[in-house]
Amino acid sequence: MGLRTLADLGDLSGKVVGVRADLNVPLDGDRITDDGRIRAVLPTLEHVASAGATLVVFSHLGRPQGAPDPAYSLEPVAARLRELWDQAVVFVPEVVGDLVGEAVAAAKPGDIIVTENLRFDARETSSQEKDRADFAALLAAPLDAVVIDGFGVVHRKQASVYELAGLRPSCAGLLVEKEVGVLSALAEHPERPYTVVLGGSKVSDKLGVIDALLPTVDTLVVGGGMVFTILAAQGMAVGGSLLEADQIDTVSQYLRKAEEAGVDIVLPTDIVMADKFSADAGHEVRGVTELETGTFGSTALGLDIGPESARHFANVIARSHTVLWNGPMGVSEMAAFAHGTRTVAEALTRVDGLSVVGGGDSAAAVRAFGYRDSDFGHISTGGGASLEFLEGKVLPGLEAVGWTS
Repeated sequence: MGLRTLADLGDLSGKVVGVRADLNVPLDGDRITDDGRIRAVLPTLEHVASAGATLVVFSHLGRPQGAPDPAYSLEPVAARLRELWDQAVVFVPEVVGDLVGEAVAAAKPGDIIVTENLRFDARETSSQEKDRADFAALLAAPLDAVVIDGFGVVHRKQASVYELAGLRPSCAGLLVEKEVGVLSALAEHPERPYTVVLGGSKVSDKLGVIDALLPTVDTLVVGGGMVFTILAAQGMAVGGSLLEADQIDTVSQYLRKAEEAGVDIVLPTDIVMADKFSADAGHEVRGVTELETGTFGSTALGLDIGPESARHFANVIARSHTVLWNGPMGVSEMAAFAHGTRTVAEALTRVDGLSVVGGGDSAAAVRAFGYRDSDFGHISTGGGASLEFLEGKVLPGLEAVGWTS
């Protein structure tokens, strides 16, 4: 079964449509540092508004502990949306209740009501189905239809993602539809050569997707903190770098499996080693066979791939026609250790084919470096959801709007 789309909702004129978005944007105080997720949902909001509907936008922000917390209020998000929207945007400082109903009653077609952070109510993420169902019923009360357009949360069985979609006519929004289309292309018919670039902290977080990709991918490029467990599995000393010792045997098995599948595993040949985890840390470049033999000895920390590795990774990417990248190559938020990530990002902008930035920290990095979304084939809004989709897992939010893998 395919996704239900906006066309399946029929005539929306005069209707009230709830849109479950993912507006979990990074904040510095009340200042939004990256509004990419807000801009990503605009096409869906514009489509629904142009059909004559009033919109109620739901989202979470951060991880409040099931109770109101001003640090996680969606008010700054509503303020930014107000700058991007031609009609009224009303913020309701309530998750559900009378104030939401009153705002909906007073709104005109094309207006947006943004409710407070869903996670201010513990029932949103409750492990108890009844709690989630009760909360979803309250969310649904003023609505005629529901659009699921928060791809970053479709892998979670939460009230506003799963139960809500079953209470009213529902469908996927344009963003979710696009995400599913791009990721399906990666999973089913990538143009070759197909390269996947993986980074980030823990190799254990990526083992599932590595297993799923080995039958499909031509080249697997690995950097970031996760690479040290792989290097250790090859018998190399990694100093004080991030290491998941309990994963070494598992990683060794995956390396053998990759070799049997004919997948080329590309690892760094040099690493930027530092004396501490700090933006002002002393650092030097060492070859991967001598990470503990430098100035900082056996306590040295690997915080980025080295320049030789960055050039090689870029060359591999340049030869590819399809590239998926998920996870930074180092501690990219620190300027001294951002070179590897920046080089990979730049290489993706030059891919003759489809380049996909797999959300999360990778998406934040490319925007921090000043790249535009249009510099890449696609920037996913869901890091974890993207990986789980590629692993072939059932994603509750997609299942709720008709998708079966």
